[in-house]
Parts: sequence; structure tokens; C-alpha cells
Amino acid sequence: MRVAVVTLFPELFEGFLRASLVGRAVESGKLEVTFENLRQHGLGKHLAVDDTPYGGGSGMVMRPDCIVNAVEAAEKKLGVERADRRILMTPQGARFDQKLARSLGEASTFVIVCGRYEGFDERVRLYMDQEISVGDFVLTGGELPAMCVIEAVIRLSPGVLGNQDSIGEESFSDACSGLLEYPQYTRPAEFRGHGVPAILTSGDHGKVAAWRRQMSLERTRERRPDLLSGPELDEE
Repeated sequence: MRVAVVTLFPELFEGFLRASLVGRAVESGKLEVTFENLRQHGLGKHLAVDDTPYGGGSGMVMRPDCIVNAVEAAEKKLGVERADRRILMTPQGARFDQKLARSLGEASTFVIVCGRYEGFDERVRLYMDQEISVGDFVLTGGELPAMCVIEAVIRLSPGVLGNQDSIGEESFSDACSGLLEYPQYTRPAEFRGHGVPAILTSGDHGKVAAWRRQMSLERTRERRPDLLSGPELDEE
């Protein structure tokens, strides 16, 4: 998978691309990330990439010419005429979830644009394929959300995780019917007066599976009842 990031601060990604799972994916060649410094497409003496908004108002708005030029330059670095996906990180985008992560994993190349200031000139959106938000909150820039997207997508790629089975049954997975994952336990068998549910040490795999399903449903009902509208549930 090849990803190009358009950003004013490529240095923010240095540690992210060296550490842990993402670092291993880069080292193994399963993930390639290039950067297009938006400042290089700025105008005038100060290489400005923003300007005051028409109609007045506070803050500065990112210019469409600078953004689109940077996206096209990023695609040249990827060696493609146009990336499979052009993604705009913005609080106004579709909320990022596991389903969207799987969808992005089908693309071999994509460009992620990280915004700053008061947002983008509306015409930027004419040149994008998707707008993505990682939640109903606002950050000073799109770099951290872009990292979330990259990691969520690349961990689904075959061979990236040490044990690929670990993504088969987790929160939001098909095996969990899109629900939250059941509680997990490991050693010690007792910790400060808190034990492990006896059913998990019973050796009865059928009962363990039923218990996990029940716990997944209960946890989802308590924490994310909105997810219960997805799977078809029987009366039990």
C-alpha cells in the first residue's frame, strides 16, 4: 500500500512511521508513505497557503490552488496519474469506522490531505473523493487523524500483524457482528480479590462461545447501543 500525505508538518509523522506495527509495515515494504510539504506550493514571499475568507470572518482559509497543486504533486511521487482515493481529513467528513477502514484497504494508493487554520476553501472538495472525520471534535490539524486512518487500514493488510487471526474476532469485526468485543482475561487467575469467570476455565468451548456472545451483546447494549441496529438478533 502506498500513501501520500499532504501536510504542513511532515515531521510530525517521523516517530509514528518508525515505531511498532506501522514501523514494521514500512520496514517490510507493505506500507510506503511519502510526503508533499504544502508549504512548497505556497505563494509570495512567505509561501502562504491560506488567505482571509470572502465575506469576512475570523481566521484564515486554506487556498484551493495550493491544496490541489500539492495533491497532484503527491500523486506524481506515487507514480500514478491519479490516486485510487483522495481523502480530506475534516471534522465535516464521514465518521471513520472499521467498515471504512476495510474499504480503504482495497485501494493500493491514496492521498490524505491534512488541513490547518479555519478549514478549506469549499472548491477543494470538488477534487476529493472522500471526507473523513475521526470523531465529533476539532483539532488544530489533520495530522493525528491521518495517522489513525493509516494505522487502522494497514493493520488489516495480510501479514502486517504477527497473528492475523487476532483481527478476526475483535470489536466491530464480522465475527462479532459489528458489536463490541467480549471481556478478555489472562493470568493471574486472581488479582486483588478479582477472579476470572469460571466458565473460561471450564474447558467447555461451546459454553465459552455462548458466554462471549452474551457478554458482547451486554457490553454493546451498555456502551454503544447504536451498534445493535446492525446485526439480526433472535429473541434470546
